[in-house]
Amino acid sequence: MMGSFILASLSPRRREMLEGLGLKFIVMASGIDENHQNGESPKDHALRLAREKAMAAAVDHPGEWVLAADTIVVVDGEILGKPENPEGARAMLRRLSGREHLVITAFSIAGDQGRKELFDSVESSVLFRNLDDDEINWYVATDEPYDKAGSYAVQGKGACFISEIRGSATNVIGLPLAEVVVAMKKLNILRFRGMD
Repeated sequence: MMGSFILASLSPRRREMLEGLGLKFIVMASGIDENHQNGESPKDHALRLAREKAMAAAVDHPGEWVLAADTIVVVDGEILGKPENPEGARAMLRRLSGREHLVITAFSIAGDQGRKELFDSVESSVLFRNLDDDEINWYVATDEPYDKAGSYAVQGKGACFISEIRGSATNVIGLPLAEVVVAMKKLNILRFRGMD
């Protein structure tokens, strides 16, 4: 597989997944305001942020393709952000305990200084088993919850809380790889080559 682009994200999870495919890319921060706008649905919020991140970087880097994404956790129609402290992490985990929630990742690929763009969003349902307070306290004492939407990492210790995932597992990690690869092929950013 061949291709090169800019990843407008500092997420180590996204970087690791793309590196796992053998892709070549440069990582840079997006630097946009990520506040929720009044009347914006969770899906629209994720799409807007992914598009703004990609467009901002594409305008600044003519001739380069830019991939950006935004992942949110939604329960009862409310977006759960990243916890600011242990109390916030405990509250989120208690709210997710024994329930199903939605993970939405929107992604945008922009090029030609923002004049070309392809974007989409992917939704996955995640079911948590019932969590006891001792488990929540143990998890909150680790470093995992603090830079994760919804206070957990499916690819880490938080995996022991998850009973079921319906939909893309890589989406729950932070980047729906199947959909991103298809989009990059459409834009001719990626080309698969056999062994010669």
